[in-house]
Amino acid sequence: MAAYGLYTHIRSNRRRSVALLIGLFFLVYLMTFAGALIAEAFLDGRASFETIVARAWGDLLGSAPFVTLGTAIWIAIAYRFHQSMIDALTGGHEVTRREQPRLYNLLENLCISRGIPIPKLKVMDSAALNAFATGLNQKQYSITVTSGLVDHLNDAELEAVLAHELTHIRNGDVRMMVIAVIIAGVVSFAAEIFFRMMFHGGMRMGRGGSSGSSDRKGGAGAAILLAIVLIAVAWFLSLVIRFALSRSREFLADAGAVELTKNPDAMITALRKIENRGELDGVTSAVMEMCVDNPRAGFADMFATHPSIDSRVDALVRMAGGRDPGPIAALPEPDHADAPADAGEPWPGPWSEPRNAPGRGDGPWGPVGGPNLGRD
Repeated sequence: MAAYGLYTHIRSNRRRSVALLIGLFFLVYLMTFAGALIAEAFLDGRASFETIVARAWGDLLGSAPFVTLGTAIWIAIAYRFHQSMIDALTGGHEVTRREQPRLYNLLENLCISRGIPIPKLKVMDSAALNAFATGLNQKQYSITVTSGLVDHLNDAELEAVLAHELTHIRNGDVRMMVIAVIIAGVVSFAAEIFFRMMFHGGMRMGRGGSSGSSDRKGGAGAAILLAIVLIAVAWFLSLVIRFALSRSREFLADAGAVELTKNPDAMITALRKIENRGELDGVTSAVMEMCVDNPRAGFADMFATHPSIDSRVDALVRMAGGRDPGPIAALPEPDHADAPADAGEPWPGPWSEPRNAPGRGDGPWGPVGGPNLGRD
């Protein structure tokens, strides 16, 4: 196990990211062909099915350069502004060391210990307990935590959650999730437009035919039916892409957090506190899929992007020797009185070492020296 997980997992994520982008273009072409089928059926309701399909294929070939350019522009817009859109949805805002010294110092120490750039740190005003990482490159990476998480977790537990998100960044999970969201977003948007046009636009026939379904021949009806099936398939595949993302990434991120902090108990306790308290009100499912926990139950668990908290805790107990306190029914008041006596005082700065921190000492968590690499 390397500092952030298996290198094979990182390479696999890079290949998957490229495959997802290729899949995006395929789905857009599929949607374009479906749209051409509908247009040709509306324009000439008396044409045969073969004629309509041939015309639609020609329309696809003729429009392919423009569709490709439009998709590339959409990717560029999402690449540049996806973080702004997520922040607008969640209300997350960037914080500095002056505003959140406790949280910022924990993140800075983790990054310095491994010699990696410090991602942007953001706080979302929410009573829920959760956190997520976003970004497509080193300049964009950011970690967002809820105010509820900051209030109810002690330093060791907060450090474990931050290490979990840092592992997602290093493993390439964040980049892959953002690309999957982009794919699902563009395909869902196009599918909604098509269905609105079909079912709320009057479904009128054009060239060579009068309005009304009585003038439709079998060819036009079959072409429209095929188009509906293709649109439904494209929409379903966009969801499958998100559901197919390996849930093993969460196990690897938990393991990476333990490797960074040398404290499996903190990761376990953080997960137990987050359990059943992570649902973010007013955000889309795409954002929830990026979080530390995305609670699902019953039939919905079959399509969950995260393994259950129980299974993640069990893996940490078996593989890292952690201790499971069991489900936590109620959290104490947010005054950090829940911090264990041996958890150490809040870190006053990036070059200070917490006193009596469990699992720390010589090795990678020894005193660190050097210039201040953090951001104010």
